[in-house]
Amino acid sequence: MIRAINSFIDRTTMYRLVLYYLLVLFIAALIFGAIGMLPYAPLSIIWSGIVLLLSAWLANTFLAWVFDAVANFESVYITAFILTLIITPVAFSDYFGTITLIIIAAAAMASKYLFAIGKKHLFNPAAIAVALSGLVLGVYASWWVAGNIPLLPFILVGGIMMVRKLRKADVVLAFFATTILVEAVKSSNPISGVWAMFLHSALFFFAFVMLTEPLTMPPTRKLRIAYGVLVGILFVPGLSIGALYFSPELALVAGNFFSYFVSPKGRSMLTFVERRALANGVYEYLFKINRSLRFKPGQYLEWTLGAVPLDARGNRRFFTIASAPEDKLVALGVRFYDKPSAFKRTLASLTSGASISVASLSGDFVMPSDTKKKLAFLAGGIGVTPFASMARHAIIAGESRDVHLIYSCKTAPEIAYKEVFTNASRVGWRTTYALSDESAQGMHHGFINAGLIKKEIPDYAERLFYISGPPGMVDAMKAILLTLGVSRLNIKTDFFPGLA
Repeated sequence: MIRAINSFIDRTTMYRLVLYYLLVLFIAALIFGAIGMLPYAPLSIIWSGIVLLLSAWLANTFLAWVFDAVANFESVYITAFILTLIITPVAFSDYFGTITLIIIAAAAMASKYLFAIGKKHLFNPAAIAVALSGLVLGVYASWWVAGNIPLLPFILVGGIMMVRKLRKADVVLAFFATTILVEAVKSSNPISGVWAMFLHSALFFFAFVMLTEPLTMPPTRKLRIAYGVLVGILFVPGLSIGALYFSPELALVAGNFFSYFVSPKGRSMLTFVERRALANGVYEYLFKINRSLRFKPGQYLEWTLGAVPLDARGNRRFFTIASAPEDKLVALGVRFYDKPSAFKRTLASLTSGASISVASLSGDFVMPSDTKKKLAFLAGGIGVTPFASMARHAIIAGESRDVHLIYSCKTAPEIAYKEVFTNASRVGWRTTYALSDESAQGMHHGFINAGLIKKEIPDYAERLFYISGPPGMVDAMKAILLTLGVSRLNIKTDFFPGLA
């Protein structure tokens, strides 16, 4: 059962998983409303959902045309469902309530274009829309989905799946710990106060759905923890600065301000130059960029394609940058499977001059500043991409390091970036290839295991390990290293959101 759930999570894109999560909550609310376990009529919930979805879709379509932007309708649906679940449902006969919903939905979509710098929005659209609604219209978010106990199991189970997918437990745990601590300190009855917050506040829904939005979250672990702490302090019920009382949405908007100032600015447009084959089923795409892109080898971007046919995976993906920061072109390494998604089919059909939008430069999967630190890299399949970026940088910069890479593929023809790693031997890199499905001269036959690590990297206890590949492989390698006595502090894993 657990394996099936993990497989589903790994094969579902992040944005689609969020959408499924919200749909489940929406349907559960309808059912509980119908049997009297929620104080909201199912028809009111449905009507509110229809109004918000339609209004958001129309507003986003119009604004994307006006601003000549790449539209992503998954985010439209996600925002509309969030608003449906946090604004008290209105009946069909409630004209003022219906008009208010239309305004809020339009404001949420407009915020992505009007409150944006370099085509990257500053605020979580749902949060800024309900914050403005409260300040201007006097209509506040009730966060009704989070304050009803029958829905709590659905919020928790789905939320845990979201955190597992995103690999962003750091920001969520920092938020929880801070909120609980502040509530316990300020409450006259700490246990009662914290317990009430667990059961009747927006705590869990807010953390799992809103706090973790990638575009408005800081790019690195330390900054994410600081972000979680800041929002956690402001989230606590009853907290005020003068006459201004904070609400969940205002806490998040304040956090978004912080995130903007510590994050890479803007969204960039890349122009497709060429595609070249790297290995069986693996291709590298090269792009020109319209503005400076400062990144560290091993970091990733969110890539958005326009005009992708509708399928279950959407038109946005997270991919590691395969080029070095010094390269003139930005490289993207991609593996194509037997049944590629609409995104990859569109990628495969790109012609010279076509555009792709990138944003959300993030990631802590980077080499330490101390070049004398011994490193060990374990890669599986296309998970080798961040190491290719690191190797290219080392070659160009003449940066000598003691690096040992063990790279696992099924067969020799599937090995990507072999020339890059061969050239990296000039700056201290050594590479061992492990083939699971065939034997080849000079290569290990079988999977990466404890025996291979001890044989090829006898000083493994002195090294900092980096693991990149499919989630199952990453988990298996981490377990092997822990069995070998490698400290958790000496193991870094890449953000790998699953098959694309």
